[in-house]
Order: sequence, then structure tokens, then C-alpha cells
Amino acid sequence: MSDTEIRDDRAAGRLEAVTDGEVVGRIEYFVLEAVEAPSGRALVPVHTIVEPAHEGKGIAGSLARELYTVAAREDSAVAPLCPYVAKWAERHPDEAPAAGPELIRAAKEWLAAHPERF
Repeated sequence: MSDTEIRDDRAAGRLEAVTDGEVVGRIEYFVLEAVEAPSGRALVPVHTIVEPAHEGKGIAGSLARELYTVAAREDSAVAPLCPYVAKWAERHPDEAPAAGPELIRAAKEWLAAHPERF
């Protein structure tokens, strides 16, 4: 993974892993304005996708780690609706602060109200 760059395309709602100019993996997410989050905002990952030729290289884990790093830098919470990110967070509690049930519920409600986004 050392030759892979991770970049945040906030406008598109994607955290992308790029190798040799090609997007090889991504986390699709949205930003939730949430009173339940400490800063009033949360990043909500919905899907993690790694291209089949690049599976097993740690790309998904690196994307999840970077999502939590971005959130921490912005003083935002993370409300993982993506099953992969949720499992990653459970395995890395020191890097991935748990989201409260109210925040998860607010994220699910937003997603249900905006099905066209994902």
C-alpha cells in the first residue's frame, strides 16, 4: 500500500485510494450536521469498495483509518453505517471512537430520507 495515496473528495462524498493514477478503492460517505456529535457534525461512511484486482492489500483498512483521522482533525464524529467500517472500528477502538446510538439513529434517518444519494 506504500504507493497508494488516499485523498478526500469531499464534494463527491468519497475518500479514495489512488494507485498509479487509478482509483482502486473508496469509501462513500456523507457529512451529517448532528447535534448529537461533539462538533455538531459527523462523517457517515455508507459503502467501502475495493476493486477486485486490489483486494487483500489492506486498502479498505487504510481508507477506514484515514476516515477516522480526517474526522479527528475536523473534530467530527464518525457514525459508521458501512458494515466494513463498523467492524474495523470495533477492532480498532483506540483509533475509532464509538458513535452513540442517537448519532447512528440520526445518520440512518438522514440516509432513509435521501435514498438517491447512495
